[in-house]
Amino acid sequence: MTALGRARYAWVLLLDGDLDLAPEALPAFCDAAEAASADIVVGNKRHPLSQVSYPLRRRIVSACYHALTAHFLGLALGDTQAGMKLFRRSALEYARDRMLVKRFAFDLELLVIARDGGFSVTEAPVRVDFGDMRWGCLSWRVAWRTLIDTAAIVYRARILHYYAALTPLPPVPDAKGGPRFSVIVACPGDSVVLRRLIEALMHQTYRNFEVIFLPDRLLVRPEANYRFRILATGGVRPAKKRNMGALAASGDILAFIDDDAYPAPDWLANAAARFTDDPTIAALGGPGLTPPEDPPAARLSGLILASPLVSGNFRYRYFIQGPLRKIEDFPSCNLFVRKAAFDAIRGFREDFWPGEDTLLCADLQRAGQTLWYDPRVVVWHHRRPVYGPHLRQIGRYALHRGYFARRIGLNSRRLSYLLPSLFVLGLLVGAPLAFLSPWLAAPYITIVGLYLLITFADALLEAPTRRQIGPLWCGIIATHLWYGVRFLQGVLSRRMPCGVLPFDHR
Repeated sequence: MTALGRARYAWVLLLDGDLDLAPEALPAFCDAAEAASADIVVGNKRHPLSQVSYPLRRRIVSACYHALTAHFLGLALGDTQAGMKLFRRSALEYARDRMLVKRFAFDLELLVIARDGGFSVTEAPVRVDFGDMRWGCLSWRVAWRTLIDTAAIVYRARILHYYAALTPLPPVPDAKGGPRFSVIVACPGDSVVLRRLIEALMHQTYRNFEVIFLPDRLLVRPEANYRFRILATGGVRPAKKRNMGALAASGDILAFIDDDAYPAPDWLANAAARFTDDPTIAALGGPGLTPPEDPPAARLSGLILASPLVSGNFRYRYFIQGPLRKIEDFPSCNLFVRKAAFDAIRGFREDFWPGEDTLLCADLQRAGQTLWYDPRVVVWHHRRPVYGPHLRQIGRYALHRGYFARRIGLNSRRLSYLLPSLFVLGLLVGAPLAFLSPWLAAPYITIVGLYLLITFADALLEAPTRRQIGPLWCGIIATHLWYGVRFLQGVLSRRMPCGVLPFDHR
């Protein structure tokens, strides 16, 4: 997919480099695409016109794998693994940010994403000659990793519905007639990540916007750009900074983004399309993807957050996933709010950090406003590296979520938030009971064993490489336990640390 950024034409051919497939078949692929008005043409070794010379054992393996993918994924194709495929560029660009498999079954995932995204597929004959290669690159290790990657694709497609088609985007309004955005960035000061955010804002395709930076102290102007304004706030909480930015904003819509995130080029354009299409939308959130340039420890944190066993029904916050939908809560790292609705509830409550975005969403709902999620309003959000910084961040969220669950309810009283605490209590209470009674020991050990098995299976299916399976597994378990402990602490707390300690966001 890295090469896609360098491709210049409307069609892209993916071809194996071991020369077992003849590239002379390309004209037939083009004819097939034109005849069927297809977006993708897949080489099919079983096509009546294909010329195939490869060992019987490879044929058996290929037939078994085809039967497996046809049964579990429902792909109506005669062959998915021939290393010659022609794609319309738009189909590859659609799939690029949604792909997770990087090696052995990446082409299968491409086809599943394209199928679920509504792209049409047809087949064409190929000429295959393995020559003296008895197995090609098919070793036991490759076969095993291919099966694991395939199982992960089935898991995402059939259980998580991760590849579900996106909601069609309404037309993007002209910048002159569309809404004006005020992008509000609360930050302690200048940083490398802030500079990355500035660069991304300068390359927005929708141009009717301003940016208000809210550092502690006045900065040297980051860019000589008439869109950028800097308001020094002193060392106050992010909620107060954002309220100060909203007060100075001239836009119709406030766009909140963290200083350690940066938007896709069409971030504002897609938000403008959605707000223009539906005037009843008061607030809009979108996914925060893990940046590919993050170090491995930070990317591992992103995998933990995106695990269905960690984020549950809220994992759409970390993927470009599914259709437009109503939501009840969304973080302020990627949150749009109409200024009129924001002013009506008097903005953020300034006595909490973190959790001020949870309270804002709760206040909007109490006022009868609607909040939505759009998978096309994308930012990349840098992660905290595992394990220490990651767990400290998770602990702060859990502490406030537990406190809000007891104090305000609404968008914080959900079973998914409570489950880690119930699990922790079960471990603590069940251990001495199991030690005292053999009748309780068996179910206790069984439940713990099933938990370890399920979390390991999730790590096995979600980890990009074998080396990351163990760290990801440990990270999922540690996140569950620490979230459960801190949530209970929040439920039992009379006040939050932000209410009694001075704010420090170093």
